[in-house]
Amino acid sequence: MDRPAAGVSYQRFPRVRIRDLKDDYAKFELRDTDASMANALRRVMIAEVPTVAIDLVEIEVNSSVLNDEFIAHRLGLIPLTSAAAMNMRFSRDCDACDGDGSCEYCSVEFHLAARATDSDQTLEVTSNDLRSTDPKVCPVDQARAYQHALGGSEPYDTAAAADQRGILIVKLRRGQELRLRAIARKGIGKDHAKWSPAATVTFMYEPEIRINEELMETLTLDEKQSLVESSPTKVFTIDPNTQQVVVEDAEAYTYDDEVIKKAEAMGKPGLIEINAKEDSFIFTVETTGAITAYELIMNAITVLRQKLDAVHLQDDDGDLGELGAHLVGG
Repeated sequence: MDRPAAGVSYQRFPRVRIRDLKDDYAKFELRDTDASMANALRRVMIAEVPTVAIDLVEIEVNSSVLNDEFIAHRLGLIPLTSAAAMNMRFSRDCDACDGDGSCEYCSVEFHLAARATDSDQTLEVTSNDLRSTDPKVCPVDQARAYQHALGGSEPYDTAAAADQRGILIVKLRRGQELRLRAIARKGIGKDHAKWSPAATVTFMYEPEIRINEELMETLTLDEKQSLVESSPTKVFTIDPNTQQVVVEDAEAYTYDDEVIKKAEAMGKPGLIEINAKEDSFIFTVETTGAITAYELIMNAITVLRQKLDAVHLQDDDGDLGELGAHLVGG
């Protein structure tokens, strides 16, 4: 393989186009890059964008049917609003509390106190019963209420809030009680899944579909219908006006090759050609609610740039050794 000449740059400038953007969902295109960069972005979104999650639980009273460790685990998995996480310190690096993880710069304190007094009713203790010392960090179920209290632009719908029961922690019967103190800290999904802000992050190569119109003309309407129906997903359809097979939704294609196999079985190889654009990707992102989809994408790009900058600095310092020599063609 020919190595690049000294001074030659293969720098690329990826482009992003947002297709759909909601608080917890985003769909966008990433172009003019390769699979390594697309996968790096996906992995950073899943495992290295920081959020805040409950990491320490001190149980004062627990007479419920669940043991202390079970409740602590359930508390850790409750997603907390983490818009401020990028500006917080990791507890291990915090000099204000000597790494104890118990100061305002690296942690948020929660309290919960619940006791069942009604003999006939089961008391459901949920994430709505957690009380935070910092209104910017709270269970996602409480986020709208806090936004209203802080004068947010979104109006607070009391009826809608009443339907939000919160995430169930434990159920209490008469005489049972749960009282605890919890500390939430900044972390990343690589350390524990509770810190991952992503419910799912996927990407696919953008398909490029070509139909041989000359060969298609040789098919009867029934054969065209059979060809369209051979695809497990609705990629193709028949135009009611021209009776021609057309692409309805290229992105529904799952690279199953069923249509191509059907065309070959009909004795029409090359009737349809489907190739993946190796420099174009379609991302689908869903979040847990800890941060918005937009924040997840932008924070992931920030983290990825920091990692690349660190590699660049190591290269400048000559710390890459044989890898550095290989990169420059030595």
